[in-house]
Amino acid sequence: MTEIIDGAALLDEVEAFHRRFNVFPIESAYVAVVLWDAHAHLIDCFETTPRIAFLSPEPGSGKSRALEIVELLTPRPVATVSASANALYRLVDSAEGLPTVLFDEVDTIFGPKAGADEALRGFLNAGYRRIGGALRCVGEGSNQNAQVFNSYCAVAMAGLGSLPDTVLTRSVIIRMRKRAPNEKVEPYRQRTHEKQGHVLRERLAKWADTVRDQVAGAWPEMPEGVSDRPADVWEALLAVADAAGGDWPMRARKACVELIAAVHDNDEASLGVRLLTDLRDKVFCGADRMPTAAIIECLLRMDDAPWGDLDDKPINSRTLAKMLGQYVTPANKPIKPRGIRTPSGFPKGYYAEDLTDAWTRYCPPHPGESATSATSATPQVNGGESVADTATVIRHTHAETATQPVLSG
Repeated sequence: MTEIIDGAALLDEVEAFHRRFNVFPIESAYVAVVLWDAHAHLIDCFETTPRIAFLSPEPGSGKSRALEIVELLTPRPVATVSASANALYRLVDSAEGLPTVLFDEVDTIFGPKAGADEALRGFLNAGYRRIGGALRCVGEGSNQNAQVFNSYCAVAMAGLGSLPDTVLTRSVIIRMRKRAPNEKVEPYRQRTHEKQGHVLRERLAKWADTVRDQVAGAWPEMPEGVSDRPADVWEALLAVADAAGGDWPMRARKACVELIAAVHDNDEASLGVRLLTDLRDKVFCGADRMPTAAIIECLLRMDDAPWGDLDDKPINSRTLAKMLGQYVTPANKPIKPRGIRTPSGFPKGYYAEDLTDAWTRYCPPHPGESATSATSATPQVNGGESVADTATVIRHTHAETATQPVLSG
């Protein structure tokens, strides 16, 4: 006789087990982690599997402990701090069943000198969808054949700092922090608590078998405003919550909204978006064109801006052109400097009309105009001023407005 397992009560027990050893930053994090544990037992039912990432700015924030508890509760766990992409492809493609990959210290593979670890980033990205995989040559010498290796599997990560955008957007992000003096956890002892966790894992597996058909055909209702990639990330977790019942469907959707909002709150705009926004709000400010020299001077005079130290060098005309060239004009051509006619010459610069499409698509909403227009912060170059005159005006204007608030995007 098949054992009837109360899904909601079981998830409550899994949550209680996590709370014994993990202090997460918000209540929604417990909900997400428990649903992620359960979804790993049902991964064959979904088109996508969200990554879960425990990130913190400093060591000693409980990230590795979170992975250890997840390891006890998920099927066929494989914990690692170092692995090649080829090894992981072969692991996932083995006949033993899909593993749950637990990657600690993941920050070490995504630094600026990652090099060959780009292949590992490819594994993490491709394995997010069931159709993902890698084409590899297999054999010896000239006797080789092309073979597609599967990469679809559940992946949990822990690391310092952040992760590449391509990985972050495929992940549920838990921002860990050091425990406060009043936040207590039970000391974790593997030889004692491993058995307890495995009991819960076996019950999760049995419950998963009873709801597999229900989950496989589910189209969970998304909270208002959740669509596109965030919806892909949360679909499996919401389907699990709906199958469990009780208050889990409500808690899951609340957690979905809160954690998606938290990601946006913690995200810094990409450097390109930051440049576009600064050009719109602090450089052009209504001007229809600006010489490159004037733009560079404006950028370098901004407080708390990165333009004075890009890879240990201040931004220059070549860097500016390279960054803006990634975006296109309204005519769908790369943004490039153009000549600006002035009485003293024909310097290169940029036209607002070339930037408007990128401003509209990538920048946050334009700040509201105040009684004193922000256009006074920088000169409007409409064709009659020389670059030298423009730079002089910029120096005087910044000195005069140094104590005034600056509108920012």
